[in-house]
Amino acid sequence: MPSGAINNLHLLLLMTFLSWLNNVNVYLTYLVGKRFENSIFVNHFTLIIEQVSYQKRRMSKGLPKRSEDYSLWYNELVKKADLAENSPVRGCMVIKPYGYSIWEKMQAEIDRMFKETGHTNAYFPLFIPKSYLSKEADHVEGFAKECAVVTHYRLMNDPDGQGVVVDPDAKLEEELIVRPTSETVIWNTYRNWVQSYRDLPILVNQWANVVRWEMRTRLFLRTAEFLWQEGHTAHATKQEAVDESIQMMNVYAQFAEEFMAVPVVKGIKSESERFAGALETYCIEALMQDGKALQAGTSHFLGQNFAKAFDVKFTSKEGKQDFVWGTSWGVSTRLMGALIMAHSDDQGLVLPPKLAPIQVVIVPIYKGEDQLNAIRDKVDSLIGPLKAAGITVKLDDRDTYKPGFKFAEWEMKGVPVRFAIGPKDMENNSIEIARRDTGEKELFSLEGDLLAKVQGLLNDIQENIYKKAFDFRAENTREANTYDELKEILDNEGGFVSAHWDGTAETEEKIKEETKATIRCIPIDSKEEEGVCIYSGKPSQRRVLFAKAY
Repeated sequence: MPSGAINNLHLLLLMTFLSWLNNVNVYLTYLVGKRFENSIFVNHFTLIIEQVSYQKRRMSKGLPKRSEDYSLWYNELVKKADLAENSPVRGCMVIKPYGYSIWEKMQAEIDRMFKETGHTNAYFPLFIPKSYLSKEADHVEGFAKECAVVTHYRLMNDPDGQGVVVDPDAKLEEELIVRPTSETVIWNTYRNWVQSYRDLPILVNQWANVVRWEMRTRLFLRTAEFLWQEGHTAHATKQEAVDESIQMMNVYAQFAEEFMAVPVVKGIKSESERFAGALETYCIEALMQDGKALQAGTSHFLGQNFAKAFDVKFTSKEGKQDFVWGTSWGVSTRLMGALIMAHSDDQGLVLPPKLAPIQVVIVPIYKGEDQLNAIRDKVDSLIGPLKAAGITVKLDDRDTYKPGFKFAEWEMKGVPVRFAIGPKDMENNSIEIARRDTGEKELFSLEGDLLAKVQGLLNDIQENIYKKAFDFRAENTREANTYDELKEILDNEGGFVSAHWDGTAETEEKIKEETKATIRCIPIDSKEEEGVCIYSGKPSQRRVLFAKAY
């Protein structure tokens, strides 16, 4: 018999025994008297039962193992953790309340960082006249195949009684594009906002939804409609625009590392991977647990391309007319995918405390309403100082679920810290504290400083999660000095591969065709180093990062 089957059998037998004990537990005090009532066995019996129930739930309704099917693990985790689900419209998603709560926390921190750097929010139309898209040649070429198009503005009853049909007489004079990105409509607007150098810079961001008609979709990572922010700025000089582009890349990197606990590589995209219509694209790249890279944010130096396309000019201090210099930058709900895949395990989500909607969950262990009310009274005194310090706390006192179910549910949802408190804990003035990242548990005396304990624990969890991800990336970043080495690492190890490239689009495309890997970025901190391209043998001045990617 396989060892896994033996373990399952052992657990089943243990559960059967404990279940029988649970049934007779109500008679124990009656049979043995007060002496038995105060024994350690009776006082902790319920907690044992619930812990076993918790293990049962993990086994019966757990996730596939990452090592066996990473893609299935991801899809199941998104659903079981109540983050999102597929919508009736193919390729779109419903972000559920718990998932949206995480996105809201991300949004709040990013928005705060934007405003600290002088940006303000605005809103621009969802629909873009088709003619706008054709004004910037590279831009339209980059997005044409992903655009959703509105052709009519009215429905009518089907004359044959088959529901509703498009009214053929309601055809639009000019089709409208559902925004895949907003550069065109925003720069058309900027033409009316800018006349003089005094009107610059314009530092605007919008939070919005966009549509890119993807054929192969996955929740959060690639959907036809997704949420994002897009910043669009206008400047009087080239250097100001370049500085803005770099600044926003650094903002994204700071957010990813300090709040998401995801280490990132800051770099520049190759010309082939550059945003359509940009002169330079700056990016942050993260490495997921399956060895694939994920682009977590981009910032684009647009030069004067969109200003020229939409005739956005200004009069300088010297009285000369010139075209405005522009940037655009954005992150999306793809960050949710990065958060999931960077930290989570076979038991569910692992959330960094800074982004967890619930940082501490309290699960009462009780028999009867009287015990529950006593625990509630105790918990109220514990929650107040925690909430006052800005810690989000939830008492899960639902009477429709057993504690074992709750343990498994909150583990799946990645709550960083869990308290368990029962009658014996009340008697001893203590609680059980469990941390999600390591699974470690300890009994904590409430005579100690609980607030300091929790604050220290949350900080430690945040740092530990980051360190684990950082160490993983370090272990999975390798050098390749030949093409065979590159292919062997990509096929057998995955991760980032640092290798020389001759800088040509032809070589980049050949490597992509043959290995399915792309140049993720040219790292900002890469050193000049004489070498030869792993593919062509031509001279190279620095290494770039290759990886397979989402």
